[in-house]
Amino acid sequence: MKEKVENLTQLFAAFSKDAALQADNGNKAAGTRARKVSLAIEKALKEFRKVSIEAAK
Repeated sequence: MKEKVENLTQLFAAFSKDAALQADNGNKAAGTRARKVSLAIEKALKEFRKVSIEAAK
């Protein structure tokens, strides 16, 4: 589970960086990267939720 948390931390950092580039500078490529990472974050959160529920049982 620790690995999943570290992965989420890295994904959030990448998302924050690219989203800020798009918002501040209007960088369209950064916006595309941020959207791609947001889908990966969604998948990772679902996996984390599944593992977390199993660990709680």
